[in-house]
Amino acid sequence: MQRGSFQWMKTLNKSIILNKIRTSGPISRAQIAKDTKLTPPTVSSIVKELIEQGIVRESAQGTSQGGRKPTMLVINRTEFYIIGIDAGPRTVKFVLADLSGDLKEEKITPIDSTITSHQFIEVLITGVKSLLLARKGLVGKIVGIGVAMHGVVKVEDGVSEFAPNLDLRDVAIKEELEKTFDYEVKVENDARAMALGEAWFGDSEGVKSMLALNIGSGIGAGLMIDGKLYHGEYDLAGEIGHMTLDLHGEKCTCGNNGCLQTVASGPAIEKRARRLLDEGRMSGLASLMDDKENQVSGELVYQAAVQGDKDSKAILEETGTYIGIGLTNLIHVINPSKIVIGGGVSNAGDIILKPIKETIKARALTAEAKQTEITISPLRGNATVLGAVALVLTELFDPLPRISG
Repeated sequence: MQRGSFQWMKTLNKSIILNKIRTSGPISRAQIAKDTKLTPPTVSSIVKELIEQGIVRESAQGTSQGGRKPTMLVINRTEFYIIGIDAGPRTVKFVLADLSGDLKEEKITPIDSTITSHQFIEVLITGVKSLLLARKGLVGKIVGIGVAMHGVVKVEDGVSEFAPNLDLRDVAIKEELEKTFDYEVKVENDARAMALGEAWFGDSEGVKSMLALNIGSGIGAGLMIDGKLYHGEYDLAGEIGHMTLDLHGEKCTCGNNGCLQTVASGPAIEKRARRLLDEGRMSGLASLMDDKENQVSGELVYQAAVQGDKDSKAILEETGTYIGIGLTNLIHVINPSKIVIGGGVSNAGDIILKPIKETIKARALTAEAKQTEITISPLRGNATVLGAVALVLTELFDPLPRISG
């Protein structure tokens, strides 16, 4: 689907009708008119166009209310597709998904920490081309491209303003991808995209306010308020990995000292593990490795902890405590209904979830705050890339403005 077609479908009344069919389908034309307050002729005209476009289809007939049985409408979820990109600091994940979030194609490309802006754009372009080559028959059915980028993103412009873990600045992702591909491109911070993915495809639909925490090579958060992403005045909302916990702590990739991600991210776990290995400890972890220097990973630390290595378990529990402190601060400022934790570190499951909950219970100000719902993402490793897919879906189905400052 070319950019012109995408823009045609984004007009307000079309988006209202599309979203109504998405959330309430199968649904009749008459019921759409009643629920949206649009006139029946307007609904019929727009539905006709949407059916011709292929994004809506007629399904079985509904129950008669005294006259002829109405024809019901549903979204044609398997007729159109979206390319989602999760651009992390170590790998870039590309997927092709239908409108229900089912993944049809997937590709992961490793990237080097010394990558330049030009090289980074080339990785994105090459990855998208590989998906299109693998699914040539779907090229004309792609609605758009969503990019979840780590670091600070200028959302309106689609620019990666600062990606601290790669030391990239002012990368014009949207502009460069739209030069190459005739698709609408949406770019968002990865943690905020993850929050959107949880809202669309996780088990958080209908939650009034939800905070999604992405803990991997870095730490970020996305806040959903009444179904909308909160961005802040300058698209900086959610950078909690750079919340200072210790003025005299370790230097962070952002240049400050003692940030949360210096003690609770994947690299922080690996660094503590290497230090203990050098001290002759963590025998359980050592037994899982061939080369201590090159193969220490958060995943191996978790495996060692599960197998009974006390030092590995202590590292993960300490990580959970630090995360709990950071989340307690956020609960006191934002007071969300629910917190969902994703990213690679969340794979440690209950080993980190238990100290997170215990820390919040010990530190939160009120009984209600102490009971804030905390869960591990049901989407696991696909939460962020599905959030990238949801970026395009949100533009298509929900035309209302985003929340800034």
